[in-house]
Amino acid sequence: MNCQDDYSTTYERSLEEPEIFWSSHARKISWYKDWKDVLELSDEGLATWFRGGKLNTCYNAVDRHLGSEDRTALIYESPVTDTIQNFSYSDLQKRISKIAGFLKNLGVQKGDTVVIYMPMIPEAVMAMLACARIGAIHSVVFGGFAAKELSIRINELEPKVVLSASCGIEPDKLVHYKPLLDKAIELADVSPENCVIYQREESKAPLIKDRDLPWRELEDQAKSVPCTPVDSEHPLYVLYTSGTTGEPRGVVRDNGGHAVALDWSMKHIYGVGPGDVFWAATDIGWVAGHSYIVYGPLIRGATTVLYEGKPVGTPDPGMFWRVISRNEVKVLSTAPAVMRAIKREDFDGEFFRKGLVSSLDSVFLAGERTDMDTYRWLSELLEIPIIDHWWQTETGWPSISNFRGMNPLSEKEGSVTKPVPGYDITILDFDSGQELSFEEEGLLAVKTPLPPGTFIDIWGENEDVEEIYFDEDFDHYITGDSAYIDEDGYVFITGRVDDIINVAGHRLSTRSMEDAVIKHQAVTECAVVGVHDDLKGEVPLGYIVLGSDFDEDVVVEEVKTLVREEVGPVASFKKVVVVEGLPKTRSGKVLRRTMKKIVNDKDYDVPATIKNEEKLKEIEESLGE
Repeated sequence: MNCQDDYSTTYERSLEEPEIFWSSHARKISWYKDWKDVLELSDEGLATWFRGGKLNTCYNAVDRHLGSEDRTALIYESPVTDTIQNFSYSDLQKRISKIAGFLKNLGVQKGDTVVIYMPMIPEAVMAMLACARIGAIHSVVFGGFAAKELSIRINELEPKVVLSASCGIEPDKLVHYKPLLDKAIELADVSPENCVIYQREESKAPLIKDRDLPWRELEDQAKSVPCTPVDSEHPLYVLYTSGTTGEPRGVVRDNGGHAVALDWSMKHIYGVGPGDVFWAATDIGWVAGHSYIVYGPLIRGATTVLYEGKPVGTPDPGMFWRVISRNEVKVLSTAPAVMRAIKREDFDGEFFRKGLVSSLDSVFLAGERTDMDTYRWLSELLEIPIIDHWWQTETGWPSISNFRGMNPLSEKEGSVTKPVPGYDITILDFDSGQELSFEEEGLLAVKTPLPPGTFIDIWGENEDVEEIYFDEDFDHYITGDSAYIDEDGYVFITGRVDDIINVAGHRLSTRSMEDAVIKHQAVTECAVVGVHDDLKGEVPLGYIVLGSDFDEDVVVEEVKTLVREEVGPVASFKKVVVVEGLPKTRSGKVLRRTMKKIVNDKDYDVPATIKNEEKLKEIEESLGE
């Protein structure tokens, strides 16, 4: 069987016989009670998977792997504290069951919510799994988030308990979490009954009497508790995202469909089996951390790496390669921004040695569109498959990808390859919503019903998931990205819908202009946004960050020429501003939507996920030049 037939057969079966396809894979995880219906559809066509089935996600991620071969489950690498720790599956089970025990002692029951506000330490992973163990619904808030944003989530979630730590550790400073947590509770309209604080050696936080409790003492005194069976559709977690909506919304994930989909993805997409080492170099505050630091690898019986540090500066751009080497990492999954940071610091690969990463089978990139310059640099450096794949917080696992666990498809530069089995991908016209033909750019959409593992709801009584995410007939989930599909079925993401600008009647992607600009050797980063123009409707405005020893005036003219040659004069790319840096989220995404509001003199809120707020001021100041 050739590789195309392998993919085609599997993909077609997943769409033509979804109940048979997914029930066969659901048998590969453990259930307390079998399901009555594999797939149940609402009147609007929304899916509920494995209705009537009962399972426990913590059992599937930890307890079922216990046995004579006590494999390593979690490797903790913390260059900021000079710490390396290995935890076996039995180590995890012992600690998680006691953390779950103290949560039950504090009155947390199945269906209660628990907010987790912690740094990248093993206890954060254990906290997530402990909640899953007793059927509590966890919501991880990125460690160090502003007090105001944390208070909003506390208000919406009404947690019985908040699990936190005394501090997070950056390369050059401590981030004291406890004062931020105290302020958030002060600002909130509701208050948790208790806050449990994990005191780190680097900084101890004072505890508030009758509310705050010491983590270590509670864990030491608690008794282990078994796993609580929950319904397949019972919520596992709520994760807030601005995503496709422009404002934070709590995405709700179920237990059953989520476990089945992640197990399938680990095997077929990433090619990972029991005992393999998988490293998702991200944060547990993002969906990539939920799916592929915590749940996916552990459900599969693999070893997962938890990394507390930066790709560069802790202490140098060779740290990633050393982590891969000493732990024999098979698959690395991370964001393009991470690889760009390493490339910027070590373009010639002085910190890289081929022998160090001999275990590495492939690198998967997601979270933002991968620029071709970084893709080519990484491909030449590693000489292994570099796979740019696409998914969202809402989907929970990859929707479009190449594969390492099935016969891989041939690559096309600039494409995220083909739809993953279970995802019926199509392109809709921006205005009419009608399905488009090959090569026509439009809205990237997924036909309903969505596969297992995708979101089941949005948290909050006033949130209407159908109106937010689906078209009028509920036939399609609207992703908010623009794309086209070529005649071979390969998907090309062209950007966010926000990145499409209308220049004198021509729909143009600002990302296509960025692709041209970044080819200039002097440009290390760039962003193009649309600015209102009375004559043409919109015109592009480019922001560029330069390397050292380049003439700004010369580079500006040369990048204008590049865009004119590659996109065409219709782009009207005439304004370029040199800045010291671009405003980004903590995950490395450039805040293009916020930049667009600034340059169009519209009110904007500083996003909660911002890493460098001072860069927004630089954008504002540039408008007066």
